[in-house]
Amino acid sequence: MAHATKQGAQMLQGFKRITRFESGLGALLPEAYKKFWKEWKQTQPAAVHYIPKEGEWSYNEITGETKPIQNVPLPLIDTPESNMGIWGGEAVIKGFQKRNRFKRRVPHFWVPVLRRSVVQSEVLNEYMSVVVTDTTLEKIHECHGFDHYLLKNPACDLRSTLALTLKRKILLELLNGCPSHADNLKQQQRLLKEYKCYLESYTAEEIEWYGYTFRDAIRKLQAQMRDENRVKPHKYEFRMQLIEQLKKAGIRETDSSEKTAKTTGTDADLQALGKLESSSGSRSNWLSKINPFGKKQET
Repeated sequence: MAHATKQGAQMLQGFKRITRFESGLGALLPEAYKKFWKEWKQTQPAAVHYIPKEGEWSYNEITGETKPIQNVPLPLIDTPESNMGIWGGEAVIKGFQKRNRFKRRVPHFWVPVLRRSVVQSEVLNEYMSVVVTDTTLEKIHECHGFDHYLLKNPACDLRSTLALTLKRKILLELLNGCPSHADNLKQQQRLLKEYKCYLESYTAEEIEWYGYTFRDAIRKLQAQMRDENRVKPHKYEFRMQLIEQLKKAGIRETDSSEKTAKTTGTDADLQALGKLESSSGSRSNWLSKINPFGKKQET
């Protein structure tokens, strides 16, 4: 079929699908956000729901069978509730369950056990009540702190938008020198010394664009474009033009005031004569309407 199409040579390597970063406003997003998107959506996360096996083959000593090892990741479903908490890489799993040996299998959803707990962020100097799982608490203890857990793990392992937003805030706080601890200089210096190693792998632009969803990144880009190319309303331009015209008209009036002063006397006499003529004409018309025997005016 490749020879029958117009782009036959290009179809030999397969049809290239247009991505969200190749058309529309997505093509205008900076490389810093594209790097974050690759870390979040295109990187293979660490195994949480299964234990990966090492090697390529496995040997069963009882049966003597040799089978290939296939570490296939489970398809995970990210629900809206998962983005409102920190589940430690866990998600909802959809599959089938055979509950009776004499009946066919039925669909089933496996949901992680959730609980609400309080976590502390030393950098942000805040306590937060968050929905977590047992895996989240174990990883926080392994990393020796909530801030270390967010900064050590990549975006593909954090998964939720809440965790990514908190990670961006922590990085911005470290980049600005921990202004929330300005009252305690010793604590501020200790935090900067302890967490400064995490800033080496990010630039200022990458921290600014870190943790946004695609829709939020587009909104941020549109806001920047509006600020750079701010449209000035026409009413301000018309107002300046009107002020300039009034200034020019005022100069012309001062120039012509001397000429008009000389002709004011003659103009006043002409106006008085015109008023007398108009009053006499109005009286004759009024009398002619009252007297029915008066002569009609010829037209």
